[in-house]
Amino acid sequence: MITGWGELYKVVAAVTPFYVALVLGFGAVKWWHMFKTEDVDAINRFNCYFISPFFAFEFASHFNPYTMNVKFVYADIISKAIIIVILLIWANCTSKGNYSWAVSCFSLCTLSSTLVLGVPLLRSMYDEMGADLVIQSFVMQSLLWFIILLFLLELHRARDDYSSKLDDKIVPINNEDPGDFSIEVQENDKHTHQEINKATPPFFALLKIVTIKLVTNPNCFCCFIGIAWALIANRYILSSFRSCLVN
Repeated sequence: MITGWGELYKVVAAVTPFYVALVLGFGAVKWWHMFKTEDVDAINRFNCYFISPFFAFEFASHFNPYTMNVKFVYADIISKAIIIVILLIWANCTSKGNYSWAVSCFSLCTLSSTLVLGVPLLRSMYDEMGADLVIQSFVMQSLLWFIILLFLLELHRARDDYSSKLDDKIVPINNEDPGDFSIEVQENDKHTHQEINKATPPFFALLKIVTIKLVTNPNCFCCFIGIAWALIANRYILSSFRSCLVN
C-alpha cells in the first residue's frame, strides 16, 4: 500500500522505465523519423513471435503452480465471464453491437499488459505477494483467455478471407458501364451478389485453418511449456534438492 512518500517513490521508480521506453519508441517513429513503416512492422512481428513468448516462458517457468490463490483465480474467471455475457448481450441485442467490437472490447477490458507493467508496479506496492498475484493472473490469461480471444480473431479473419475470395469471382460484363456486374459461379450462373455475401463457409474448413494458425503461434504454447516445467520443477526437482540438503 502507498502510505507515504517513500512508497510513492518506489512506485514511480518501478513504472518510469516502461513509460520512458514507450515515449522514446513513439518519438523515434512520429517525431524523429528514425524508423519507417516497414521497420515498425518488422519490430512488432519480432516482439510478437520471439520476445513476448520467451518473456512469458520466463515468468511461467519460475512460478509455483502449487501455491496459486484459488479464490483469486475464481474471482478472475467470474469477472471475465460477466464481461463476456455483457458483451454478448450488447452485440446481439443492440443495433450498434457487432462481433469485431465485442472481441476488441473484451481484449481491452481484460487482457492488459500484466507482466510488463503489473509486476514491477505491484511488487513495489505489495512486495512479492503482489508480483505473485500478477503472475497468477497472467497464467490464467495465457492458458485460457488469450487463446479464446486469438481463436475468435483468427476465426473472424478466416471468414473475411472466405468472403473476399468469393468477391473475386465478380467480374464486369460491360466495359462501357463498370457498375454492371455479373457473378461467375461454377454451380449456377444465376447466383446474385447478395447470395454470395451471405454464403457461410464450411465450419470444419475454418476450424482447420484456425487450428493451424494457433498451433504455429508461439504465444499459444509458450505458457503451457513454462507451466509444465514449473510443475515438474516444483514437484520433483526442488523436492529432491531439499531432501539432499536435509540428508
